[in-house]
Amino acid sequence: MSYQIVFFDIDGTLVDEQKQIPQDTVDAIRELQSRGIETVIATGRAPYFFAPLAEKLGIDSYISLNGAYVVYKGKPIFSREIPRESVERFVGVAARHRHSLVFEGHDAFYTNNEADPFMIESVTSLRVDLPGHDPDFWKKQSIYQLFLHCETAEEPLYDQAVPGLKLIRWHEKAMDVIPDDRSKAQGIEAFLAHLGIGSEAAVAFGDGLNDKEMLSLVGLGIAMGNSHEELKPYADYVTTHVDEGGIRNGLKYAGLIG
Repeated sequence: MSYQIVFFDIDGTLVDEQKQIPQDTVDAIRELQSRGIETVIATGRAPYFFAPLAEKLGIDSYISLNGAYVVYKGKPIFSREIPRESVERFVGVAARHRHSLVFEGHDAFYTNNEADPFMIESVTSLRVDLPGHDPDFWKKQSIYQLFLHCETAEEPLYDQAVPGLKLIRWHEKAMDVIPDDRSKAQGIEAFLAHLGIGSEAAVAFGDGLNDKEMLSLVGLGIAMGNSHEELKPYADYVTTHVDEGGIRNGLKYAGLIG
């Protein structure tokens, strides 16, 4: 198969546990780009969380916020916010359980509890600045995603709490809150339609639970060696660990670099 485009998750895929890009990953992506293959970031992160990384890799196209905000060569081509009434209901449920939230727009993010240790710990783990404080941010701007800060044992409190929303854990103290029909795959479909490329001509790399739909959609889904075990059955191929040439080895397997 002659693949035309590759989508890359960030955490655990492009970057290691220290949020650094291995040099062999940088070199592999540059080689891929030199061969005329489209390179695209596909992440649960918001754009302001990965701008320096994208610049370092020379990538200006991305699927962000778990498929909600899509940009091709610097220009937005697709967006889908969470309905405001759903955000309002979720804010009420989280308040009853005394759990903090972070509200993510496409160009800024704010929390309703700047002193919450769970929020500080989880956001700091991303190696990004902490959010501003504005409990009413969701009333003023389009919200594409929420962070809910709670422990795993508390997840049942949110079962069916707000119809139409689902939770995906990404940290022991934090979960993404997104529409239940949202995934990176939705953003990738919009991206591929914009370019007129079929999903069979696409490759995707991922390591987390929010990569299941993405790896299933594309022609070649590659899971990192350090992937969550529940992701690996959704992959066509499991490459090596992010710190062991995982991106380079996966691209070699796809026949995209030498």
